[in-house]
Amino acid sequence: MAEKWAVVTGAGSGIGAVVAGAAVKNGYRVAAWDLNREGLEALAAGIGDGCETRVCDITDEAAVEAAVAALPGAPAVLVNCAGVVRFGPLLELPLEKWELALRVNLTGTFLVGRTVARRMAAAGRGSIINIASINGIAAAPHAGGYTASKAGVVRLSEQQAMEWASLGIRVNTVAPGLIDAGMSDAIYADAEVRRVREGAVPLRRLGTSDDIADTVLFLASEQASYITGQCLTVDGGLTKSTLANLPRPAAVDAVGPDAT
Repeated sequence: MAEKWAVVTGAGSGIGAVVAGAAVKNGYRVAAWDLNREGLEALAAGIGDGCETRVCDITDEAAVEAAVAALPGAPAVLVNCAGVVRFGPLLELPLEKWELALRVNLTGTFLVGRTVARRMAAAGRGSIINIASINGIAAAPHAGGYTASKAGVVRLSEQQAMEWASLGIRVNTVAPGLIDAGMSDAIYADAEVRRVREGAVPLRRLGTSDDIADTVLFLASEQASYITGQCLTVDGGLTKSTLANLPRPAAVDAVGPDAT
């Protein structure tokens, strides 16, 4: 049986590293890309023979094309997980921080997706999962260019899905919520912030990298063969809980024409 390849960007740390490891456990051979050489080395040491690493700048078109050309064939799966956060209030946000978030999170997702999709199209099949964020669904204060970049990823994924469906390529988005991993480590190092955020989630816990990896592998699988163009929010119900977090008197529970 031919090897099934999965390309995972941002695999040197955080969610990307966990997704890469889970893909190997599920029978994929993983091409792990990141700028973090040390992180990639640690990943490879933990995974073993099921992983091949490559230092790759996903914002560099030539570097992306070279990385894809080095693959032995069309990958079955692409997970665009590479991303950066540069928070700050918009009134004071330096232009370079705004542009970096857009370049890595949105343009990088476009470049890798397009280049890999060309190989997938030649094979007549493939599944692409782009990692967005609940910040791309609902704005948060002082999120800098992150919110705009991740909202762009959601819409880009929809456009990719519509344009590439006839080529046999499915494209979906995963929008993680409050995940205790990777770029959020500094946030949850504060015990009080952690307590408040856990309490705001209807399921009363923070998400994990495994929660995201499980969702990614579902979307990559044949079980999701009729799913494309969708954004699956993995947030414990957070983005649907606005009213649940607002107080109201118990007396109004019986308001209505049938109330006694």
